[in-house]
Amino acid sequence: MSSPAAAPPAPNNLKRIVAASLIGTTIEWYDFFLYGSAAALVFNELFFPDSDPLVGTLLSFLTYAVGFAARPVGALVFGHYGDRLGRKKLLVLSLLMMGGATFAIGLMPTHATIGSMAPILLTVLRLVQGFALGGEWGGAVLLVSEHGDARRRGFWASWPQTGAPAGQLLATGVLALLTAVLSESAFGAWGWRIPFLLSGVLVIVGLWIRLSVDESPVFKEALKRAEARKTENAPAERMPLVAVLKHHWRDVLVAMGARMAENISYYVITAFILVYATTSAGVSKQTALNAVLIASAVHFAVIPAWGALSDRWGRRPVYLIGAVGVGLWMFPFFALIDTGGFGALLLAVTVGLVMHGAMYAPQAAFFSEMFATRMRYSGASIGAQFASVAAGAPAPLIATALLSDYGTSTPIALYVIAASLLTIVAILAAKETRHRDLTDVSPETEDGSSAPVTTGRTEDARAL
Repeated sequence: MSSPAAAPPAPNNLKRIVAASLIGTTIEWYDFFLYGSAAALVFNELFFPDSDPLVGTLLSFLTYAVGFAARPVGALVFGHYGDRLGRKKLLVLSLLMMGGATFAIGLMPTHATIGSMAPILLTVLRLVQGFALGGEWGGAVLLVSEHGDARRRGFWASWPQTGAPAGQLLATGVLALLTAVLSESAFGAWGWRIPFLLSGVLVIVGLWIRLSVDESPVFKEALKRAEARKTENAPAERMPLVAVLKHHWRDVLVAMGARMAENISYYVITAFILVYATTSAGVSKQTALNAVLIASAVHFAVIPAWGALSDRWGRRPVYLIGAVGVGLWMFPFFALIDTGGFGALLLAVTVGLVMHGAMYAPQAAFFSEMFATRMRYSGASIGAQFASVAAGAPAPLIATALLSDYGTSTPIALYVIAASLLTIVAILAAKETRHRDLTDVSPETEDGSSAPVTTGRTEDARAL
């Protein structure tokens, strides 16, 4: 049972919606990546000073991984209420939680001041960050996907995805600037706090823009149908989580498998590289940060291009290009870093992130199109965030441990290649979703499953 499609938003309105999602996700990822970069650079000394340097880095990355552990919980909670109350309200809450936790890290005393309580408090704030980010991603991409032009959904929905490299760019840029103008002792004493405190200003800007947009018309229509069902004494809707696990469990597994190579490769390329390049390749912290900074700018630029290609070629073909590409690039990636040259390091990171972008760009539209409207926030969030526990969370930790045990990059490259193979299998098992009409993907279908793939003519006509 499908409802009449809502009229496409005016171009200016759609751009404002995209901007609201992009700025919000940029701030959230800035907060999240800032912690990861600081974990690689200074947190081992500030919060785990009794350990040797590599063990301290491992412990630092362990608190980094804790944030990922909280993301599935955030996905469950935010997904449930996002499917019941709407996308916008939960997005505002996630931004406040993330920004507040990041600002608090900037004020927190270190191990030298309060001893073992310092890493404990750091871990608690990291949990809050992870919980908030677990609910942010699904709402941000759905707000754009459900508002957007159906023919160009892959392109428009890829813009919130650029919030990840934009946040990485911002976080790395601020850290690179501070390490360039401050001495190492000054940065370790107080300079590292500045980027965390800046989060408070960014959150105010993000809230101002995010509060200016309207709720998704697709969700509004689904909510009206749900209210009508109540007045007709129809059977009550299942909880979104129950409905997802009953009708969309295959889609959840596909989404989780699709994220393995995307998530693992990203954190190896952007977070672990700060450890590997400085300890094994003899590259300075500043040089490694500069390489990630420039490569993140390229990453930002190619994501919308890959998203547009997914509208032409389909979500699966573009995703496969990225999964295969990142697997094939791993051995050249480490070989280039081992040369110790800035040009080679930059090439290694840039190509890796371009290949990553081919997976990350279509992901928003791909996952959105898998699930029914009244369970879409839950389904997309669960599929994306539960995978992060097995993928992105332990990736820097595993990579650092492999380097410590074997002293070579070969097992790390094989680790990423194994993830790529898993993602390739998941994408090959998935159905193409490019022509799905989001208004047809509703819980009122008889079996609760995704609506059939259409020819695309209906969507094309509605988008004109």
